Amino acid sequence: MAEAASEYHHGDQPVADHVRTYHTFLTLAKWAALHLAVIILTCTLWFCVGAGFFGGSSRVILAAVGIWFLRAKPLAARH
Repeated sequence: MAEAASEYHHGDQPVADHVRTYHTFLTLAKWAALHLAVIILTCTLWFCVGAGFFGGSSRVILAAVGIWFLRAKPLAARH
């Protein structure tokens, strides 16, 4: 019988790179979602409602609340 083409053994490889990539992706995704939400709110208030550029000041509030909730938390507070 032919041997396997590679020396891959399930469960023997370190997963540190996968974990780091996963956390990096999640971090980028959550910050991108916040930026998109602020941009959509700004454009909606500016163009659709007619509140004007400075009238849409709720984008600052949304950004501040989003930053507050999405910031990195200490490890002890995560559990």
